[in-house]
Order: sequence, then C-alpha cells, then structure tokens
Amino acid sequence: MPHFPKPFFKKGRGIWYVEIDRRQINLGPDRDKAFRRYHQLMARPHVARIQSDSLAAIVDAFLEWMHRNRTPDTYEWYRYRLERFIQRYPDLRPGDLRPFHVETWADAYPLSTTSRRNYLRSVKRCLKWAKKQGYVDKNPIEDLEVPCADHKEVAIDSHEFARLLNFVRNDALRDLIVTTWEVGCRPQELLRVEARHVDVANHRWVFPKSEEKTKRRVRVVYLTDKALAITMRLMSAVDAGPIFRNAAGKPWTTEAVNCGFLSIQMRMGMAEMKRRGESIVGEEVEAFIPSLRRTKNVKGVAVEKTTAELRAEANRKLTYKRAATLAPRYSLYALRHSWATNALMRGVDPLTVAILMGHQDPSTLARVYQHLSLSPGHLLEQARKAAA
Repeated sequence: MPHFPKPFFKKGRGIWYVEIDRRQINLGPDRDKAFRRYHQLMARPHVARIQSDSLAAIVDAFLEWMHRNRTPDTYEWYRYRLERFIQRYPDLRPGDLRPFHVETWADAYPLSTTSRRNYLRSVKRCLKWAKKQGYVDKNPIEDLEVPCADHKEVAIDSHEFARLLNFVRNDALRDLIVTTWEVGCRPQELLRVEARHVDVANHRWVFPKSEEKTKRRVRVVYLTDKALAITMRLMSAVDAGPIFRNAAGKPWTTEAVNCGFLSIQMRMGMAEMKRRGESIVGEEVEAFIPSLRRTKNVKGVAVEKTTAELRAEANRKLTYKRAATLAPRYSLYALRHSWATNALMRGVDPLTVAILMGHQDPSTLARVYQHLSLSPGHLLEQARKAAA
C-alpha cells in the first residue's frame, strides 16, 4: 500500500518533522509554518528514492507502482508471488541476482507448468520495470527463459454447458456461471460489478477507467436479456457493494468460486464412476491409510482417529481422486474462453469479439484462439464463404 507521510512533532526538540523517502525533514517549531512547508513539499513532483542496492526495496517500489496504475487483482497477483520471492532472498542485491536464483525459487514449489511460468515472469516483469524506471542500469535476468503456458483449450458447446448446469446445486453459483456464459466477461469484472456500474437502458455494465484492468479506458460489458434479468434481480437484493453474492450473502471471492467448480467436478466425476460401476476397493483403502494423519483436532486437542474413521477418510479421498480424472475442471475463464470460441464459430467477426471481450489488442484473439485452426469443418465453411 502507498504511504503518505504526515508531519509529526518531537517534544524533546520542540520541532515538527516529516519523513520523506526515509529522510526526516525539519519543518521548524511553529505548527502553522510547519504545515505550510509540508504542503509545499508534497506539491513538488515526487522523485522516488529507493535503495538501488536492495532488491526488496525495488520490489516494494514496483508494487506501489502497480497499486497506483493497475487493478487490485493485478496488484495482488504480483504481490503474492514477489513477496514469496523476497522471503526466499531477503538480503539479495540486484547486482547479484541471476536467473538461477529465480529458477531455484520457483522449483521449490510443486507448480504446474503454467504456474511456474507465472512465478518466473512476475520477477522478470519487476526487474524490467526497474530498468525502465532507472533503478538499475541493467536487467540481470533479462535472459531468464520463461516456459510457455499449458494451453487448456476448454471450449464448451451448448450441449456440454447444459450438462454442466445439471450438476450445479448452488443458485448463487449458477448466476455466475450463466452470466459468464452469456456475456464472456472477465471473472474479476463479474465479481466486482455493482449497481452503480449497471446501465439498464442500454443493457450493459460500464466500468470507469480507474476500475478497468489496465486503467486506460472505459470497459463496457454488453448484456443479453438473460444476463440483464439476472443483474436486475441481484441489484434489487443488495444495498451497496458487489451484486453477485454467495449463499451466505457475502461477495464472492476467487477461492470460493474455485471451490464451487471443484464441487461440480466431484459430482460429475462420481456420477461417471456410478455409470461405469466403479468403486474404491478395500485393498486400495488399506494401502492408502498409512499416508493419513492418525489424529484429528477436537476443540484444540489432538484426538486419535478410530480405524473406521481412517477407512472412511481414505475411501473418501481416493473416491475424489478418481472422480477428478473422469470429469473436466471448469472455471469462469473457461466459460469466457468458450464464449469467444462460440462467437467466432458462429461467424461474429474477430474485431467485434475482441471489443466485446475488452481486449486492448485484437491480435490477442489470433494467439489465444488459434486452436480454431484445428477445426477443419469450421475452416472449410469459412473458405467456402470467402470464395462465394
């Protein structure tokens, strides 16, 4: 969080001071003059002074910049990863930083290819910014190789979407899923929309530049009739704040949404197990029990689990593990991705799709949705249209 210094009075010296860039400035003994001097200092263009020999200080400066110039979600994305990095190397200086430091740090976590990529590029982005700002003369990890992300090409058609809805037990989660399917908005837009953003007359949500992902332009999400109906119903149920709320009446969090989709995956997977006549056999359960904790916490006291409890826990965890292999893991981003894919397949021109999705660069569609080239039927139809 950015820190705004305020004047303070040292009784022992009888003088007012203000601390700017870790330097205490004498404002004098008179309170009124001290505050006038303070306001004059704060009105000057601020020249950031950080310890250029401290990697932690550079990370702090980068995060402050992110907080001022990017959305809260983007700031939090970087904060989480960079704070973990500094915890690993609290005393490292920028000049001593090497690619192997970042690689070793990321390898210490059990990460997927995409998650590992995100860890590496968070640090690389920070140092690239530091060089642009002049905090370092050279980016010491400019040559750090960042792997390509795993392409999770989850494109859901209308039949699969209808099946997905059959496994949704939570009406509040259903509203999230249906709205994303209808409009293809970003998850963070969905979770943050408030009544003040809703333009009912024009069937849209309007986010000001200060709340848009890059804070560069107004973001507009156009609503279908179904999405507008959901929006208006939810608006009428809240006084202020985000309109999409969970069953407890609290705004949705990313973690809660992920848990909701995990529950759907488990239901779908167990339904498939039932259809196949599969179940976890006793031998698997007995072999798995030694990996479980032998005690449970009851009102702060460790209590030994019974044999029956251990068997039930082992059976449950093995069932979930098997179910996860038999059903896809959906997400709000998968629904957004599906919206774009389906729009392109239906013949909506790429520029319009890019605008509706809020892309700054329409070429993003060509990179992210290039899997459409694997659909010979779609491309053949387009080729025929081009020749007509």
